Amino acid sequence: MGVAEIPAVRTELGEGPLWDSERQCLWFVDIMRGHVHRWDPAAGRDRVYDVSQPVGAVACTAAGDVLCAVRDGFARLDPDSGRVTPFVEVEKDLPRNRMNDGSVDARGRFWAGTMSMDGARNAGALYCLAPDGSVTKHLSDVTTSNGIDWTTDNRRMYYVDTGEGRIDLFDFDLDRGAISNRRPFVAIDPKDGKPDGLVLDAEDHVWLALWRGSQVRRYAPDGRLVETVALPTPLTTKPAFGGAALADLYVTSAFIQLTAGERAQSPAAGAVFRMASTARGRAPNLFG
Repeated sequence: MGVAEIPAVRTELGEGPLWDSERQCLWFVDIMRGHVHRWDPAAGRDRVYDVSQPVGAVACTAAGDVLCAVRDGFARLDPDSGRVTPFVEVEKDLPRNRMNDGSVDARGRFWAGTMSMDGARNAGALYCLAPDGSVTKHLSDVTTSNGIDWTTDNRRMYYVDTGEGRIDLFDFDLDRGAISNRRPFVAIDPKDGKPDGLVLDAEDHVWLALWRGSQVRRYAPDGRLVETVALPTPLTTKPAFGGAALADLYVTSAFIQLTAGERAQSPAAGAVFRMASTARGRAPNLFG
């Protein structure tokens, strides 16, 4: 695979790449800067929206706007005007927490989790926001809530708490929006990095970014490592499929924890990478 970069983009803490099939663009975030990016490949243009607080993930909605998982909970972004409207508060009593990664299930519910900005263990949780605005907490004692995605049959959910050093697998009840029977799927050797964001392809293989690992890995449904994509920066954060045929792989990255020496050795740190994929992706679900 030949690896290219989205021009002139360097995110301090890039995350949450999401392909917008309606607009044919890629959304992604720069978490601590509070920026939501909208990359239009056809026009070669990157529009940046300032949501004025840390933002961990975004989701396109059936109403046509963009739902943002922000420090204070959830907010809605009008992609035309750039106006940001608070939607639902989460963890109002925990001002040192913020939202991190998230994804929408096949019933239009937005699952997103929290973490401590101080790095405290077990300070976060995993939540599910329903289209009616109700919020359900599904997990407590989470350290760094990260990648979430579901199998094509919607019977299983993959989830990463980076603090646990592995990908976990749950049974998933689509109608009830409930998870059960948590068990390990793949453990990551600490010398290889830390598990971060993930996405499933059309064959239900798991693509996982490794923080401090300079790579994205593809795992078969039985847990076998079947492919590794090397990237020219250590802090890879999340993959996503995009393009008209969902045959491109986008990967966000960061430079936030790199030393000056590491930055000098990794000039691509913070880039958003794009390459042809060996697999096809699936269109993300819409919230609502």
